[in-house]
Amino acid sequence: MKLDVDVLRYLSKDDFRVLTAVELGMRNHEIVPTELIDRIARLKHGGTYKVLKILLKYKLLHHDSSKYDGFRLTYLGYDFLAIKTMVNKGVFVAVGRQIGVGKESDIFEVAREDGTVLAMKLHRLGRVSFRAVKSKRDYLRHRSSYNWLYLSRLAALKEFAFMKALETHGFPVPNAVEQNRHCIVMSLVQGYPLVQVKQLQNPDTVFETIIGLVVRLAEHGLIHCDFNEFNIMIDDEEKITMIDFPQMVSVSHRNAQMYFDRDVECIFKFFRKRFNLSFQENIEDIDSSDEGGDEAGKPCFFAIERKSGFLDRELSASGFTRKDEEDIQRFIEGSTETDTISDSQGVGLVEDQDEVGTVDDDSSHLVEQNDGYESQGKDESCKVCESSESEKEDASDNEENNEDAMENEAELVKSLNKQRRRAIAAAHRGRKTIAARNSYKDKGGRSSHNSKIQKQLSSW
Repeated sequence: MKLDVDVLRYLSKDDFRVLTAVELGMRNHEIVPTELIDRIARLKHGGTYKVLKILLKYKLLHHDSSKYDGFRLTYLGYDFLAIKTMVNKGVFVAVGRQIGVGKESDIFEVAREDGTVLAMKLHRLGRVSFRAVKSKRDYLRHRSSYNWLYLSRLAALKEFAFMKALETHGFPVPNAVEQNRHCIVMSLVQGYPLVQVKQLQNPDTVFETIIGLVVRLAEHGLIHCDFNEFNIMIDDEEKITMIDFPQMVSVSHRNAQMYFDRDVECIFKFFRKRFNLSFQENIEDIDSSDEGGDEAGKPCFFAIERKSGFLDRELSASGFTRKDEEDIQRFIEGSTETDTISDSQGVGLVEDQDEVGTVDDDSSHLVEQNDGYESQGKDESCKVCESSESEKEDASDNEENNEDAMENEAELVKSLNKQRRRAIAAAHRGRKTIAARNSYKDKGGRSSHNSKIQKQLSSW
């Protein structure tokens, strides 16, 4: 659906009030009933129904009366709510042209009051070209029900969090400015997608920089999962910028190796075809026994060490479980120190095993000390026997008391059952029989009229 912001200037406060009411109602309803919208909006003199017609005219709402009369938000209505909030916050004052279209989002230019141009990304999950979101993305996690607007909001939240964290750790990403609903405002990258570039002055340097970013992300505990020529921006000075982060997962994900190898393979394949790089010059640096190193120069997933922090833990990336968090906590609290201590103890044991003679001398000395402690052990064993006999006597007394209590409880139960039976019998005696209650009473019908006539005839 095309974003036409000209309609935005003609919408009143009541219009946005009704749009917000529909958004609130969609938390619990797929189609929000009209009566519920009216109760949430609280407009005077039935103004809600008039506003609904206006919003329906501009295609900000969709009407559905298959089960009951109700409305739901469209992506255009959700766009207007997000844009209105951004304008009220002063993030930007104007919306410009569309500069990008993807299977999950649309990107527009926006301008601040001082003339600075930013990029606005609107997530639009649920398009016909990409509807397998539930199986290919982890936005839902433990949730079972969803709608596309809610999934788009979760994707925007996740991407904004990743962009902020990567920026603080020095990765070349756009500057995240603001996020609201399914909308993200970020700095505009002055460059081009790598897929549009036909020639490079230093293709080897650019290739090494991109592969270095993949490895560096893995060292921080993250895998991009969509790292290809479409999500890499390059400027005139051949500086690289990464984009598109909502699908990132942790290195602890069960398919982490597959995602990592796929990202690396995409880069190798693109540079081999586009810039004719051979990758044969790094054969000497690669050990033939490495896993995943089927081609010369490819980094191995298992050879990467996490030595630069735990971004997957901080951002709760997909695949990072509670067990991983506990392991990291143990590592932070000093489990590495215990590992070094155990290693040193192991080395000491090996050294002691070499000196067998000294060990035998120490063991004989210990036997002599044990002979001296035998008399003390006998006295202590006598004391233990006396205490055990007293404990047995106490236990037998407790058993007798328990038996008496069980007998008293049995007698009490019997008396209660007798009283219950007597009460039930007394209640049955006071009741009327079923026949007496359901007996037919003649209320002056035809039969009673005939009986009266017969009595009069007999009297004559």
